[in-house]
Amino acid sequence: MATRPFVQLDVFADRPGAGNPLAVVLDAAGLDDAAMQAIARWTRLPETTFVFPPTRAGASYGIRMFSPKREVPFAGHPSVGTAHAVLEAGLTEPRDGLLLQEGIAGLLPLRVDVAEGVRRIAIRTPRSRLIETADGRGSRMAEALDWLPLGELPPALMDGGRRWWLAEARDEASLRNAMPDWEAVATLARATESMGVLAFARCHGHDY
Repeated sequence: MATRPFVQLDVFADRPGAGNPLAVVLDAAGLDDAAMQAIARWTRLPETTFVFPPTRAGASYGIRMFSPKREVPFAGHPSVGTAHAVLEAGLTEPRDGLLLQEGIAGLLPLRVDVAEGVRRIAIRTPRSRLIETADGRGSRMAEALDWLPLGELPPALMDGGRRWWLAEARDEASLRNAMPDWEAVATLARATESMGVLAFARCHGHDY
């Protein structure tokens, strides 16, 4: 069985065990979709990324991202974490302070800054776009959001590299006391090829 370099790291963290966990396979050449999905299920982390040689001019490296259940076109913390991992492994170097990540979402630039021995990485995310708005009490949204008293804005399906339904709760108390129907949300996600529902409420205080 072939061995491949693999790292697990915490993104947006100042110490191990904090932040967002991420697994990175640093040499994924030759792995097919089924193998990558199996590895992502095995890691049991929110995302596992797979690094490939770039195929487009100017790209620093290629990347594919998988949750334990599916491939995702784009996510922020896996992009930042993978950039850190490939730099630590010496697989690429920034050009004029930039890396260029090649993935399903296209070529995305990452700014790399180093000051006093600390590396900071930021990515330019894909531009978000509205796919659909829906009546929260009608059609397929009825069951998916029956557990949430809705606010003024209609639920909206947004695509910013990955798709989520955004739903405004009537108020902060409604959101904090919500008891989501996970099966209904999962059904909606499958039907709309989305990740699920992101619920939010307007807050007038400073303790969000």
